[in-house]
Amino acid sequence: MRLNLKLISNKDYKTIIPKKQQLCTQMYKRDSPLLLWYFKRLSVVSGQRCDCTEHDMPKDRTISRLRGEMHRLQEQMRKSEATKQPQKQAAKPSQPAIFVITPTYARLVQKAELTRLSQTFLHVPQLHWIVVEDSPHKTPLVTDLLVKSGLTYTHLHMPTTKDHKLQEGDPSWLKPRGVEQRNEGLRWLREDRRAQPGGDNQQGVVYFADDDNTYSLQIFEEMRSTQRVSVWPVGLVGGMKYERPVVEGGKVVRFHTGWRPTRPFPIDMAGFAVSLKLVLANPDACFDREAPIGFLESSFLKGLVTMDELEPKADNCSKVLVWHTRTEKPKMKQEEAMRSQGLGSDPAVEV
Repeated sequence: MRLNLKLISNKDYKTIIPKKQQLCTQMYKRDSPLLLWYFKRLSVVSGQRCDCTEHDMPKDRTISRLRGEMHRLQEQMRKSEATKQPQKQAAKPSQPAIFVITPTYARLVQKAELTRLSQTFLHVPQLHWIVVEDSPHKTPLVTDLLVKSGLTYTHLHMPTTKDHKLQEGDPSWLKPRGVEQRNEGLRWLREDRRAQPGGDNQQGVVYFADDDNTYSLQIFEEMRSTQRVSVWPVGLVGGMKYERPVVEGGKVVRFHTGWRPTRPFPIDMAGFAVSLKLVLANPDACFDREAPIGFLESSFLKGLVTMDELEPKADNCSKVLVWHTRTEKPKMKQEEAMRSQGLGSDPAVEV
């Protein structure tokens, strides 16, 4: 029920006052801003207090409550504006898709890592996330996270064979991780894309993104124009501030790295992207699980491209746009002590 206050003259306010009894409840519940304006106007013109005998609510108390409600709504709007997310950039019609293959495995920080990564990907248009669990089955944690992510995704699983799996206490460099998972992602991608219109001639880019790295949004736009294999620097890797391809005359001539620079491609997994066409045209290209330490990337790239064909990105490989970060393994000393007393954390709470 709304009251057209614009049609009310000053002399009408005295005749309206008795009618407030039947209007008060409905207007207060539905039209708080209108009621506040009405009472302010009433106070100025008539100088009379509310005489609602039915509600026992004096005018000043009503105004006080309405002002409180108004302030609450204003504060709510202010907070909402402060936390508003930027709109996702619209994809250009001809923009090549980026297929990101991410191997992941169960550990305490897995959900935190995947949450951070997924929220980076939300800002990248035309991105298809292929998540491959190192598990004999899809886990509820990863399934639920992907469903709620808002991303276009494919959820796969492929367990690492026992003889290639790191054991408790092994250093992380002892055996390459994520080999079977990346190869499973490539297998699915080839099978799925060939079933789509365009077959082997589809535009797109393939990138291998570990779940613990940190990515600038710019790196995805840099890789989107990849024709064969594009490369760029990676920060905080190999015991150095950064590793990078060295570019002369627009061509990669060598790599700035501290360990085994004579490798065919002394580059980190986060430092290159491959065109989808090239992946589809080379169905046998994959990561060799038997590759020596540090040669995993070379085992994949050597069948696809030569050094001379590499495409330098990131301002001729002078800018670091991806970092090989690692989350510290959480210390659970107090958790273990509490558990020994029967006071451990509720296992039903997903972390």
